Amino acid sequence: MFRSMLLASIALAAATPALAETQAIIVGNLISDAATGPTGPAVILVENGRIKEIAKGTTNPFQADSVVDLSTKTLVPGFIDLHVHLTGDPGGDFRDEAVDPDEWGVVMGVKNAALTVKAGFTTVREAGSAQNTAFVLRRGTAEGKIVGPRIVAAGPALSIVGGHGDVTGFRKDVLAALETGYTCTGPVECAEKVRKASRLGADVIKITATGGVLSQQGRGLEAHFTDAEMKSIADTAHSLGLKVMAHAHGARGIEAAAAAGIDTIDHGTFADEAALKVMKAKGTVLVPTLMALEGVRARIGKGIYTPTVEVKARQALEAAGRQVTRAKAMGVTVAFGTDAGVFEHGSNGSEFALLVKAGLTPAEALASATTVAAKTLGMENEIGRIAVGYSADLVAVSENPLTNITTLEKPSWVMVRGRIVP
Repeated sequence: MFRSMLLASIALAAATPALAETQAIIVGNLISDAATGPTGPAVILVENGRIKEIAKGTTNPFQADSVVDLSTKTLVPGFIDLHVHLTGDPGGDFRDEAVDPDEWGVVMGVKNAALTVKAGFTTVREAGSAQNTAFVLRRGTAEGKIVGPRIVAAGPALSIVGGHGDVTGFRKDVLAALETGYTCTGPVECAEKVRKASRLGADVIKITATGGVLSQQGRGLEAHFTDAEMKSIADTAHSLGLKVMAHAHGARGIEAAAAAGIDTIDHGTFADEAALKVMKAKGTVLVPTLMALEGVRARIGKGIYTPTVEVKARQALEAAGRQVTRAKAMGVTVAFGTDAGVFEHGSNGSEFALLVKAGLTPAEALASATTVAAKTLGMENEIGRIAVGYSADLVAVSENPLTNITTLEKPSWVMVRGRIVP
């Protein structure tokens, strides 16, 4: 038994990237901040997972334990995706949730966390999962036991009874067995569920403020929670030092969520001028998740979705991208998020080109996934830039992304928290 335990320990150690004491990274072109653009060759000194020094030029002035030669590459900050679902894959039958145990989500999450970080996403906001799966993955990547990004985890989403986020589409006794415990009715109960999520370990509160495309509820895509319920959720979360992210599609639901003090509107598919005006006034951030609709587009009309879902999917696809164009025109902050899990994990980087197509400049698109996303998380002094004291979250690409945004889709080298991703 001792020999088996020893062999298992050795195998785990081999699979876990170790932190070298110091690492010197020589790069051909450095973009430390999307706003400043390329600044030429540089050498980055990393110590214990953090950026210790930055020197200009390709001559290495540092005495380091290891040297990484990226002299033909452009180095950019690690990307941040503010809306992922690591514990699931696209195209599954909705009935699977009545069959698969929650623990299966951890297996899926380990696979998808690796795909995500290899795509250059060194931080993600996990936007809703089973009770503990995202929290287990968060610990696993933080401790280096599994390969993956830094995870900011919501855990189960708050929803109305029978709404998007609640279990729907089953007979009554099955619904009772699958109850998540995070539906709420009325301001008092909704405040209680926020506190429950906080006690469990949520880093952020996720709510489904409107109907959703892929759930079996057929009540459209407009507002679900009342104004009073959403204000209670926002006020309670903020009192606990937590931000609130709201899944929201319909314009009036978006407007109501922003007015209530919700911090981010995720999807924002039908955001109109009135809704965006409130978002601008409140400082609410739009996380458009354009790749989600590309995932839906690839599967619609193929018998994958139920008739209920097909109707909503066609409505959403018709409006794809317009919210970004309108948001930019009205000065609403746009931050990067994809809804990975609705499409294949590891393809997150394709969102960059979609944002540019919708009207952002390449610099704005890169900023949306770095400095803007970091500020949205309240982590702007930790991630989002390549700067002394920051976490060593670094991505090397073949070209200057400010002239060719698609280069961000295929990183050639990734480091997260000072660990080189294998």
